Amino acid sequence: MTQTFKSKTLAASLALLLGVVGAHRFYLKGWRDTLGWLHVALFALGVWGAARFIDFGVDDFIARVALPWLGLIVGLALFQAILIGLTPDARWDATRNAGAGRRTSSGWGAVLVVIFALLIGTAALMGGLAFGLQQVFQPR
Repeated sequence: MTQTFKSKTLAASLALLLGVVGAHRFYLKGWRDTLGWLHVALFALGVWGAARFIDFGVDDFIARVALPWLGLIVGLALFQAILIGLTPDARWDATRNAGAGRRTSSGWGAVLVVIFALLIGTAALMGGLAFGLQQVFQPR
């Protein structure tokens, strides 16, 4: 049985760009992947929390519970992009392309995806810290 070739660079790019909705998991494991659909559900919950936060402010209990899921799923997608991008080509082929008949040669594409994931993750972390510390130390 031959399996289809799974590109490491494409999987890492999908995790970086559309990982919040599980696109990389659907690419690697198919539409029946439960964790891929969990990405979609957690992203929707987080967006709903962000919308409530915009409408009702900091004091809305539902927004305070739902909004952190958005940050969690974004962080998880960026982490998965980094993990996929840093996986050695030989190991990637052993786990994802054993019967595909092709070998991975990811080159600079995967490295650039990892660099962008680290940059975006750092910016998100710093923004989250600034917002959180502002909420703690700002007089009301």
